[in-house]
Amino acid sequence: MILTGPEIVRAAGDGRIGISPFNADQVNPNSYNVRLGPTLLTYADGVIDAHRANPTECRTMGEDGFELRPEQLYLGHTMERVGSDVFVPLLFGRSSVGRLGLFVEITAPIGDIGFNGQWTLMLSPVRPLRVYPGMKIGQIMFFVSIGDIDLYAGKYQEAEGPQASRYWKDRVAVP
Repeated sequence: MILTGPEIVRAAGDGRIGISPFNADQVNPNSYNVRLGPTLLTYADGVIDAHRANPTECRTMGEDGFELRPEQLYLGHTMERVGSDVFVPLLFGRSSVGRLGLFVEITAPIGDIGFNGQWTLMLSPVRPLRVYPGMKIGQIMFFVSIGDIDLYAGKYQEAEGPQASRYWKDRVAVP
C-alpha cells in the first residue's frame, strides 16, 4: 500500500516519517516533492573503477544554476533529509524533469527502512540542461512494509551532500 498525501502529512507530523525541512506545499496526492541541493559531484578520472575509491570533483551551484552535459554522470543530493523507520521510501524523478531530458535515480530508487539523510541523486542529461539549486527534482513515495523490520545501518547512513559510490568496500575476492 502506498501512503496518500494526507497520510504523508500525518506521518511527518507524528514522526513515522522524517522530512526536514518539511513544506506542506511539496505534498502531492501520493508523494512528496524533493528539491535539488546546491552540491554536485563528478568523477575526476576518465574511467571509473568499481574496485577502488574514485576521485571526485565537487561543484557548488550558485543561483544562476549549473549546466549539466551529456555523457557525464553527476551526483547531486536532495535538500531535504528524508527517512522512515516504518515505511519503505522510493524516489523517482519528476515527470516534468524527465520531459526536459534529465534522468534521475534510474537504477536506485528504493530507500531502506531506517535510512535517514539527504538522498544522493544520479543525474544524467540527454542534452545540455541548466539546473538550479532548490528546483523540485524528484518525488518520494512511502510504502507500507509487512513483516519484521531490520533498520538500515549501512555506509550511507546520515548522508549530507552527494555521496560517491562506496561499492568497492563491498568487494568480495573471487577465488
